[in-house]
Amino acid sequence: MSPSLVASDRSLLRRLPKAELHCHLDGSVRPETMIELAREYNVVLPADDADELREYMRVDDARNLEDYLLRFDTTLSVMQTEESLERIAYELAIDVAAEGVRYIEMRFAPPLNTLQGLSLEQAVEAPLRGIRRAEREVDITARVIVCSLRHYDPMLSMELAKLAVGFKDSGVVGFDLAGGEFGNPASRHAAAFDYCTEHGLACTCHAGEGDGPDSIRQAVHDCHAHRIGHATRLLEDPALAEEVHERGIALELCLTSNVQTRATERYETHPLKQFLARGMNVCLNTDNRLMSGTTLVDEYYHAATSCDCTFDELAGMALDSFRSSFLPETEKLAMVARMQREIDAIRTGASA
Repeated sequence: MSPSLVASDRSLLRRLPKAELHCHLDGSVRPETMIELAREYNVVLPADDADELREYMRVDDARNLEDYLLRFDTTLSVMQTEESLERIAYELAIDVAAEGVRYIEMRFAPPLNTLQGLSLEQAVEAPLRGIRRAEREVDITARVIVCSLRHYDPMLSMELAKLAVGFKDSGVVGFDLAGGEFGNPASRHAAAFDYCTEHGLACTCHAGEGDGPDSIRQAVHDCHAHRIGHATRLLEDPALAEEVHERGIALELCLTSNVQTRATERYETHPLKQFLARGMNVCLNTDNRLMSGTTLVDEYYHAATSCDCTFDELAGMALDSFRSSFLPETEKLAMVARMQREIDAIRTGASA
């Protein structure tokens, strides 16, 4: 069987052990759960049928990143209690495990879940309870990344950085900056990233999706980012791209959402293959499973069929995802070794 045919085998891609490093909790809610929670909390949704709601929530008409982000108001309307946050995190972990995802880092901005009285601490504790429950039931390891948003006051970002550090030994493994990029420079939030770095918490940062390579430069230089979310426009600055490559900074690529936000015209024009050709540290992610109508198996399939990735390239990205996780080093090395053995077995079977 040819490498291209092997790479596009969905059953093989499902068995391939994968890590999901860029997945927003409030963008990955089951429509059925939204409807049940809306009834419980007397929230009016755009549709009360799961299929209709799923179709409404998928964003195919966005003009830009900011348009894409508007759909989050709908999911957040039913994510204002500890019970709902725990349930949604639990269900996300269960869902991804069924796709062959062995490790996931869920990210969210806790202030968005405090509109009806939850404290920031309660908004973090609830998803952590959900993922611990899922870990007891299926083969998944799950952790949390606390996000600030670019339009927030830098003082709130500092509060969130301290919140994240406070949960560093309880399941929070990183700090992130998300939200609309254009006109909202990451450098304004540098002090929050400094605090995380000083206290041994890893950092990632959305950049190069809704703005140019300068947003990536700020993420790298001002925010000490170990990973970059999206980085779609990185190659517009060859010197910066080389620096990112040399430093091994991971690129959290999200093919479908990049097409939806117009960061790239279509899957075939995504810079994924160019990143791989340069030997860069690349991992595939869903970003928002609900808004993008995707799974991680789908993202690997698009990489194979639209970006001409071979099975070896897909397996390499899967392993790089585990290597780029924010787990403690000893835990990470053990997981990488285990996944390498599983991938080697799959590769041997696929070539037989």
